[in-house]
Amino acid sequence: MFIDAMLYLAYILIIICAAAAIILPTISALGDPGSLIKSGIGLGGLAVVFLIAWAMSSNEVLNSYVEFGIDAGLSKFVGGILTMMYLLAGIAIVGIVFTEVSKVFK
Repeated sequence: MFIDAMLYLAYILIIICAAAAIILPTISALGDPGSLIKSGIGLGGLAVVFLIAWAMSSNEVLNSYVEFGIDAGLSKFVGGILTMMYLLAGIAIVGIVFTEVSKVFK
């Protein structure tokens, strides 16, 4: 009984925190429209990276996954998400290495 109540309380607090994390920065960003443009450029960049990753991914579905309701579209979507994650991780690693190497020469 006590554990159930605490779990529900935790769920409510997580929902409140998630809403606050989305709503409060949006309210403060409305005062500075320039920050919204920068956010839009970032989201657009992520969309472009996803489209590239989605185009590279395969829609092949193994027979063992068909029983779980996975079709060709879902397989391509998941493949695009995974490829996007790999691309972004690679870009981050290259950026970190470049930054550290450029610091050595400065």
